[in-house]
Amino acid sequence: MNRPGLRERKKIETLHRMQGEAMRLFEEQGYDETTIEQIAAAAGVSPSTFYRYFPTKEDVVVQDEYDPMIVAAFQDQPEGMAPIEALRTALRVLFGQFTPEDMERVRKRVDIIVSVPAVRARQVQQSVATERLISEMVAERTGRDATDLEVRHFAAVLVASWTAGVIAWSDGGLGEDLMTIMDRCLDHLERGVPL
Repeated sequence: MNRPGLRERKKIETLHRMQGEAMRLFEEQGYDETTIEQIAAAAGVSPSTFYRYFPTKEDVVVQDEYDPMIVAAFQDQPEGMAPIEALRTALRVLFGQFTPEDMERVRKRVDIIVSVPAVRARQVQQSVATERLISEMVAERTGRDATDLEVRHFAAVLVASWTAGVIAWSDGGLGEDLMTIMDRCLDHLERGVPL
């Protein structure tokens, strides 16, 4: 997978700095009590810069740079590889680039998504966009139309599986790393979700 250029890396660093300061402030004074102006000041940027990255305060939690990275890694997989296996391999590529700090940032974001209703509502909107993205990726790989019900259903199930895995990982109850949990979720999905 191609490494982002200098400009893109600087944008990602700024995004991470704003998210990091937001998470710190949310933890110290609460989500509702924290303002965009406070986040911007703590991150050393102007409120207008904050809004260029995040249209709303909720977006500082739910938005990240991972979707394009997953798409690139997915598209790099061999043409005949089944969509679930291509996604599994793409996630391995992505998670292989994560530092412990990246994983901690993801965990904090998930905790806020689960606990703050306004952020959870925004995450639902983000999930719809991710489903569309996955539909397009899968449609291209399978020669189907992205609007086919089966393709859309497949994408929705993948997003639901991803969500269940990330939440289970975040609460720490399973004691496994995120990729191990995602492997379990995708294996379960491939087997037809038996109980």
